[in-house]
Amino acid sequence: MSEKLKKDLVRILVSCALFFLILILDKSGVLPEPAGRKITAAALLYLIPWLLCGFDVLKKAVLGVLHGQMFDESFLMTLASIGAFVTGECGEAAAVMLFYQVGEWFQHYAVGRSRKSISELMDLAPESARIEREDGEIEEADPDDVEPGDILVILPGEKIPVDGTVISGDGFVETAALTGESAPVHVCGGDAVVSGCVNGDGLLRVRAEKAYEDSTVSKILELVEEASEKKSRTENFITRFAKYYTPSVVGAAVLLAVVPSVVTGNWGEWLYRACTFLVISCPCALVISVPLAFFGGVGAASRMGILVKGSNYLELLAGLKTVVSDKTGTLTEGRFRADRILPAEGVTETELVVTAAAVESLSTHPIALSVCEEAARLGGGTDAAVPEVSTIEVIGGRGIAGMSDAGEILAGNVRLLRERGIDCPDLGDGFSAVCCVARGGKYLGTILIRDVIKANAPDAVKAVKEAGAGRFVMLTGDRTEVAEAVGKEVGADQVFAELLPQDKVRKIEEMMADPARSPVAFIGDGINDAPVLMRSDVGIAMGSLGSDAAIEAADVVIMDDDLMRLPPVIRIAAKTMRIARENIVFALAVKLLILILGAAGLANMWAAVFSDVGVAVLCILNSMRLMAVKKTI
Repeated sequence: MSEKLKKDLVRILVSCALFFLILILDKSGVLPEPAGRKITAAALLYLIPWLLCGFDVLKKAVLGVLHGQMFDESFLMTLASIGAFVTGECGEAAAVMLFYQVGEWFQHYAVGRSRKSISELMDLAPESARIEREDGEIEEADPDDVEPGDILVILPGEKIPVDGTVISGDGFVETAALTGESAPVHVCGGDAVVSGCVNGDGLLRVRAEKAYEDSTVSKILELVEEASEKKSRTENFITRFAKYYTPSVVGAAVLLAVVPSVVTGNWGEWLYRACTFLVISCPCALVISVPLAFFGGVGAASRMGILVKGSNYLELLAGLKTVVSDKTGTLTEGRFRADRILPAEGVTETELVVTAAAVESLSTHPIALSVCEEAARLGGGTDAAVPEVSTIEVIGGRGIAGMSDAGEILAGNVRLLRERGIDCPDLGDGFSAVCCVARGGKYLGTILIRDVIKANAPDAVKAVKEAGAGRFVMLTGDRTEVAEAVGKEVGADQVFAELLPQDKVRKIEEMMADPARSPVAFIGDGINDAPVLMRSDVGIAMGSLGSDAAIEAADVVIMDDDLMRLPPVIRIAAKTMRIARENIVFALAVKLLILILGAAGLANMWAAVFSDVGVAVLCILNSMRLMAVKKTI
């Protein structure tokens, strides 16, 4: 709780104590009875808590009138409470102002609780950077002054000021504020680190790769600041509603006070009813609780390491009918690995792999790199020594060849070996890339290499559909047989393969044009899929830690590449919309009922206070349920 909230709470409690003390004295007959039309002791005493707790409301109302913006809740409360004083209902006048302030305090408290989650992102900004100059001197500078190539010294407990690469030192880096993960990540020489993370232990020397304004933390802070400008349709409706509603009820209250009074001559009675009408009609419950529900939803998502760029995207997420995903880097790990090793008779797995690595080590192809990684993993024995080769030949569309002491080594597809007269079985499964290996004219075996599906991808796809999304569709530029195999394994409802970026955009537009499939969310890595991320109803960036394209193109940024974070966001969005609708229906129903009763003279100022402050507090408490969302995935 902030210091201002604490001071306001003390002021409200003191006002409450004075109000109830005066109320008891007034109702017990201790205070002098009114003498004609003179101001009574009770009226003067009630002014004390009225002014104590309502001074800032009065000030806001006066400033609103002076600036031509008078039709707000402060003006309504001031007008209604003054009217109650005029009609002699001094206790009710003080109660109106007092309980209105109680409602305002609950609002500020709830917003503070919600903002705390988002402010953790705002606290990411580093205050300074330590730059190591060429002479070895350490200069403390503003992060804005860091240039790419500068060497930064990060002490334990300090924030990393800009995105960079560790060049020396090792230790654990806390990424919780960015990713929502409490477990620190170990980094050492060659590892990339992003701004906003905290160096846990050990001294790190980091080479700056970006300027501060281009770094992850700066991009995130810009997005957090801009998110409040993107309101949902529900919030925009409430804003427009309040804009026209408030002047309308003030006009109705004036008519209620004047017209019946002229007819009946009972000005006091109808003025009291008009003041009651004003208190009842105050739109606090709607104006406060609906935006608070969306604010709470954004805050709940941020606690899980998910940045939602505006409440309008929460509204779209709540109504998702189709979730579309890229394959590589989203459902798969995005790098090849040796999936199965199938040596020929009399050949060991290690011999097969290291022989292939002898020629593949001179290639930068992803398949070649995966073979070399597997050779390094199997290495350690005497037969794991990679043989030396010479006269390397890259055979386009086939593979690679090289000469060794044991003869020519071939590593490639079935067609390569058969063209060289080597009997080679086709062991491909239609899903994996095939690397057949031969040495000295003899077939040694086959290595099946594939882009490995993420361990939690099938569970994540199932959870996304269970969270409310009707269909899960996969778009990829990969071969049809590979795409269909991945789609079947992860549980996708539909697969589109061999698509260029423009084809993906066209497919998304087709789905968005179909009411049965829209709204559509697209999940991608934010680099190759930036056009689709921007075109879809909701663009969701995966693997975006340090990816500028993801942060800029997407509407929802998941600060790591864990697809299991998406289902909770959909559920948070659905809960946000449910709470917002509950608040609207409850507030309007209660107000309409008591408005009718108030106009008919069947509801007094106390009922009006409940319909305004009571309903507002109940709606605020309902919205605060979003703050109880657990920080789990």
